[in-house]
Amino acid sequence: MARMHNTVSKSQSMADRTVTVSRLEEVVSTSDEFDQVVSQALPMLLDRATSATKRFLRETGQWNDDIEHEKFALRWGSEYLERFLICGRTEVPCRPLFLLDSLVAKQHSKPDPFCYHPELLRPLGRFLDGLTARAVISRDALIALYRHCYGWGAGEVIAATGLNGLESQRIYKNFRRWRESGWQRTIDEMGMTEGELKELGNRQQRQTQRFNDEAERLIRVAQAHYRKSEPDHYPCLSRSQWGEMFAEGYGCDYRIWHLALCLDCMQTAWGLGSSGSAMGEKPRLELQVRP
Repeated sequence: MARMHNTVSKSQSMADRTVTVSRLEEVVSTSDEFDQVVSQALPMLLDRATSATKRFLRETGQWNDDIEHEKFALRWGSEYLERFLICGRTEVPCRPLFLLDSLVAKQHSKPDPFCYHPELLRPLGRFLDGLTARAVISRDALIALYRHCYGWGAGEVIAATGLNGLESQRIYKNFRRWRESGWQRTIDEMGMTEGELKELGNRQQRQTQRFNDEAERLIRVAQAHYRKSEPDHYPCLSRSQWGEMFAEGYGCDYRIWHLALCLDCMQTAWGLGSSGSAMGEKPRLELQVRP
């Protein structure tokens, strides 16, 4: 009886999958319709993007059957899916399944599509790359970048980004959740050991300036890479453009997202969040390993 039930359930699951694939192959005409169809098939779309990445790595001789490569493929599948969700709404009418395949194929057709810097495979690079990768999909990790890059607390983040009201309250919650569980979960996902974290801390104490200079160079590499998934309407701005945004009080998400992922704009916009009042020297990266 149990075997029959499992067989029926499996058959039903396959039937549902067939219907989902069929719907994804049909034309969607509006952004709302795109959201509705895609939201019902996210696990399948992630699996498709991840499988395409594995296939590309195998065909180019870059694949090993181990957990590190599985994580790598899954992370890139997630990034492709995120880009698809962002751009898909502006590509209607379209066939969602074919749009995803096209987006992935376009990325894999670029020279060195993963742009993986060899130094990002070492402990310091892995740490910075892992933080930035998490920040693309987690607001807690995004806000935590301000802490890890500059050593700021919640109040300094609020001042630098010119926030008030409900947004300020959210910053405190982001910090608390990151300390309680987000940092450790991200470290585990990176595969960083306690020994590696201690060594990073020791390097920071022994060679502070050299350590921070290296970290600033590497995080620019990581941030430039992950900003590829940033919406097209989040470009770098001049100081006058940042000044207008702060003065008029708009672009809250823009400021939070862009400044966390762009050291250059952080230095350009420095001080504007506090109504132009002096906030000391422009920030330089002072890496904090722990939250």
